[in-house]
Amino acid sequence: MTGWILTLTCADRVGIVAGVSGFLAERDGFTLDSQQYADLETGRFFLRLVFQPGGPRFPDAEALPAEFAPVAARFGLEWSLTPLGTHPRMVIAVSKGSHCLADLLHRRASNALAAEIVAVVSNHDALRGLAEWHGVPFHHLPVSDANRIEQEDAILSLMAATRADYLVLARYMQVLSPALTGALAGRCINIHHSFLPGFKGAQPYHRAHARGVKLIGATAHFVTSDLDEGPILEQAVERVDHRATVDDLIRIGRDIEAQVLARAVHAVGEHRVFLNQGKTVVFQ
Repeated sequence: MTGWILTLTCADRVGIVAGVSGFLAERDGFTLDSQQYADLETGRFFLRLVFQPGGPRFPDAEALPAEFAPVAARFGLEWSLTPLGTHPRMVIAVSKGSHCLADLLHRRASNALAAEIVAVVSNHDALRGLAEWHGVPFHHLPVSDANRIEQEDAILSLMAATRADYLVLARYMQVLSPALTGALAGRCINIHHSFLPGFKGAQPYHRAHARGVKLIGATAHFVTSDLDEGPILEQAVERVDHRATVDDLIRIGRDIEAQVLARAVHAVGEHRVFLNQGKTVVFQ
């Protein structure tokens, strides 16, 4: 049987869940999973519902969206219907650090990532072999202040050519221009260590070690024009103590970065993430 994922958000009001569940019940829709959240501060309602055909009245794939449209119009829904098992297409951007890219490619090869990685793009050629070993096309796009506009245009062209839905910055050590972040609003995911804003710039682990930090971690977020301050998707931390060397911090930090980025990408790929003004709703 073909299953579906319905995601929606709207201004909160009485009757939304009843309207959606009634629509499905009238058509023999069988609910597999449902999560909802009403944000009383923003006045927004969010719903993710997984369902499948449960009887003869269930419409075919072409008719289902058209039949749901009047319900969406009645409640002013922003909504999407996605066939279960359909994952977004993603381009991965990386510089020289391989840990996040290697983790994503391994999860993809193991069918443990709800994303289709269609290309890897880098401002260096160092990780070509890793991408191509996994059968993913690699695109070397060097960047400097002199060609930044052209290089970012090439990234957008690559995304269009591969029909990519998202750009994932897997330790891509470049600051994106406001033009690119604007073009990819809500469609660009970044990962960074969680020392920010305390240890910005080069060698953050060395400076954190010098201060004797006791917690290290990572943050995945959507990219905006405000550097490293976009809506947060996922975070994790791990305790360390005085025995940890700089190398220990770097090793632990890279592990956390890879895990946090993978969880964020997987949540996006399973259509569990909603933007809610400057933050996110992420259904588990």
